[in-house]
Amino acid sequence: MIKFKSTITKEEIHDFPQAEFRGKIHLFQDLDIPEWVVNTLNVQKVVGFDTETKPAFVKGRKNKVSLMQLACQDECFLFRLKPSGLAPELLSFFSNASVVKVGLSSKDDFHMLRASSAEFEPQNVVELQSYVKQYGIEEMSLLKIYAILFGERISKSQRLSNWDAEQLNAAQQQYAALDAWAVRRIYLRLSALPPSQNKALMTESETK
Repeated sequence: MIKFKSTITKEEIHDFPQAEFRGKIHLFQDLDIPEWVVNTLNVQKVVGFDTETKPAFVKGRKNKVSLMQLACQDECFLFRLKPSGLAPELLSFFSNASVVKVGLSSKDDFHMLRASSAEFEPQNVVELQSYVKQYGIEEMSLLKIYAILFGERISKSQRLSNWDAEQLNAAQQQYAALDAWAVRRIYLRLSALPPSQNKALMTESETK
């Protein structure tokens, strides 16, 4: 049985080479999604997902989700979300049980998305914070889990940037794409281990 480090410090990660997403990044408005994008997503076996929200620096204030990222092996699709909620095509994708959707802190993402998309009912979701535990990994952050598995450092320099900006710059797009692609890569690395070690699909209660 392969054993991974259970924990890792920020000091250990500091000198790791920086991780990078080298695939193609596509940026769309949520309500203007080409058919080829929907078809591409729906034929995948595994898709990584994440969201970004403009930080609120006022106590008690919460902003709505600004961006959703869906990553395949060599492509990442970034969708700028509207206040009206997710487009029907994205709602349909998340209800497609034939595609595994992998995320981290998924419960929080779904809670925020439901604030504007009442019909949002994801199917076949893997929550990495639960999934990695069966492999002896105790860390909860993407940065540390990725570092343990791949010996690379994910930069978080864009995390508190303005995700509602009129134009997302190249650094923001790379950051967003990497986060979604990284959770997919983590899942694929671990799921390649013997099936007896794989038990972590989220239960319905964990997505609500």
